[in-house]
Amino acid sequence: MNREEILKKTVEVIYECVPEMEGTELSEESVINTDTAIDSMGFTMVICRLEGIFGIKIPDRQWTKLSTLGDVISAIEKQLKKQGRLA
Repeated sequence: MNREEILKKTVEVIYECVPEMEGTELSEESVINTDTAIDSMGFTMVICRLEGIFGIKIPDRQWTKLSTLGDVISAIEKQLKKQGRLA
């Protein structure tokens, strides 16, 4: 799995968890709270869903440091690398 595949799956999850976002173009530079209009409850749903899909756990203390979609992708990559599931 590469970064582009992680991004694609993450965007799919955002559309599933926040249906009103579907059709909105998202990139790694998209700021989660402003560009995506995801509130804290929606963000929690997205992160929990991503953790389940990717079989990872992003530490809660790290969540507040995730401001862009790229930050979320990097956090997922970091956890996958720790598990040896990403080169």
